[in-house]
Amino acid sequence: MTTRIDPATPAPEAGSGGSFAAQAFSGAALLALLTVHMVAQHFVVSGGLRRYEDVVEWLSNPIVVVVELAFLVFVTWHALLGVRAIVFDFGPSRRAARVINWALIVFGVAIVAYGAWLVMTIVSKA
Repeated sequence: MTTRIDPATPAPEAGSGGSFAAQAFSGAALLALLTVHMVAQHFVVSGGLRRYEDVVEWLSNPIVVVVELAFLVFVTWHALLGVRAIVFDFGPSRRAARVINWALIVFGVAIVAYGAWLVMTIVSKA
């Protein structure tokens, strides 16, 4: 059996094989973090939701802040890896793949920075 490579097919981006492992890892982390978040924010609270004052009080615990920020990082990471996988299924050129990678990195950092700023703003009210 002979394998033929079509020259019109773009070469895979170097190191992209690790994306699957990264997404699997982030998915596993999300299962744990989502469970903690849902139980703490919805299941142990009377009425099913925390009021703003309750959230401020809840976030006064530094461990809770770390868990919520980890949740934010892993949700963002997992989502953007999924977007990357879908876009890369269309077979972009190497140059386009680099642009896509950097755009997703910048977007992800902006999302996490904004989310962290919001959490820290709430924490400062405690």
